[in-house]
Amino acid sequence: MTRPRIGYVGVGLMGLPMVRRLVGLGYGVTAHDLLPRQNDAARAAGAEVADSPADAVRGADFVLLNLPTTEAVEAAVFGQAGVASTLQPPQLLIDFSTVKVEQGKAFAARLRAQTGCGWIDAPVSGGPPASAAGTLTVMAGGDAGDIERIAPLMADVAARCTHMGASGSGLAAKMINQLIVGCTHAVMAEALVLAEAAGIDAARLPECLAGGHADGTLLQKLYPRMVAREFAPQGYARQLLKDLEMLSAYAAGLKAPLPMSGLALSLYRMLVQRGYSELDTAAVFKLYERDALPSPPTHPETS
Repeated sequence: MTRPRIGYVGVGLMGLPMVRRLVGLGYGVTAHDLLPRQNDAARAAGAEVADSPADAVRGADFVLLNLPTTEAVEAAVFGQAGVASTLQPPQLLIDFSTVKVEQGKAFAARLRAQTGCGWIDAPVSGGPPASAAGTLTVMAGGDAGDIERIAPLMADVAARCTHMGASGSGLAAKMINQLIVGCTHAVMAEALVLAEAAGIDAARLPECLAGGHADGTLLQKLYPRMVAREFAPQGYARQLLKDLEMLSAYAAGLKAPLPMSGLALSLYRMLVQRGYSELDTAAVFKLYERDALPSPPTHPETS
């Protein structure tokens, strides 16, 4: 079976595990990242390495993006030596990044007008372990024919890929995903605080609550990292903050009231302001630790 050739731009925390998986499955991959060490890691995984996004496009059937910000996506596609300078039909761009909904839609229209090529917004959930295992959840927006073309590729990188509608629909679904994720992170931290204050075995809660209404992926996978105070990044706190900021702006534009997500946004702003931006998203628990809180003021006794 001949697999399509892949150009891959952005081989960081999420992109590198997917590149390793694709190479292992027999895909030819040409990768590019701004950081030399990430290019070295992609090369060690068996990918070819390009000097620019434009060079990664040459010879590819599909061009995949996995980048941290809306600005990074725009630069990689439309900047100097960007993807758009080389892309030609029937090549297709698939963006796994989480970017602003309206700008994502505008990027797709701009690429179509400039190159004649389609753009699928395909933000993901599941983190680096799911990227490595091919078990990501993908929320896709774009032309139905383009979605059909990438179905075999999606079967290799995702456990679930849902076409949510026209361009931007996948990004809107990702905003809802991040609303639930951001709020649940805070709930997990508070559950741990309460369990430890109650004197029960906090580590056994995922076992105890399994199968009930409180069960879920975050209880089974994120909460134990909070219990163990293991905050090596599987997803950066700064990235979740970025997503919550985007969610807040998107909801404001739609006049949709989201008070719970506003509280989660405030918590992650505090977390990053305190210097924890490079820790895992689970590090929001640090805001609840007693030694992280300021000491109460002391008042001298008066006679």
